Amino acid sequence: MTETIHWAFGGQDDFQLALARTGRGLCYVGSPGEGLDELKRHCTKRFPGAQFSHDPQALKDYTASLENLLMGSPPSFSLPFDTVGTDFQQAIWQALQQIPHGQTISYSELAASVGKPQAVRAAGSAVGANPLLIFIPCHRVIRKSGDVSGFRGGMPLKRHLLEMEQR
Repeated sequence: MTETIHWAFGGQDDFQLALARTGRGLCYVGSPGEGLDELKRHCTKRFPGAQFSHDPQALKDYTASLENLLMGSPPSFSLPFDTVGTDFQQAIWQALQQIPHGQTISYSELAASVGKPQAVRAAGSAVGANPLLIFIPCHRVIRKSGDVSGFRGGMPLKRHLLEMEQR
């Protein structure tokens, strides 16, 4: 049976992102300005032969949540996700969801939180592989020095999210 990927755009002002979901939940959130091509590249790797359907109605709860998150509101959703990754990636993504709203941690603290304190680079790679930008809050991970660095969504979005969460 062919998988159908429903997609739509959501966000606000400078931060319009493509979102995709399967029948199981949100499977991808793109980067600002990347659009549909990035979404299709990611989803085609995971769901070969998938059909894509522009369907804002199927993503309305996710787009509403995205808009709230971009305004700095704490997450208040329990929408399903459809992520696939290695056991280590899944552990990192779960740990990211445990970082309190408005707080940050370092990559080394993140690695230690999943019981792998020596796996700092692997933790960074897992953060970079996060398919659900903003929903799985990888923007809350910073360098041990306190420097804000690297983010698939771009540094303007990362800074925006961190600033909004401090309000």
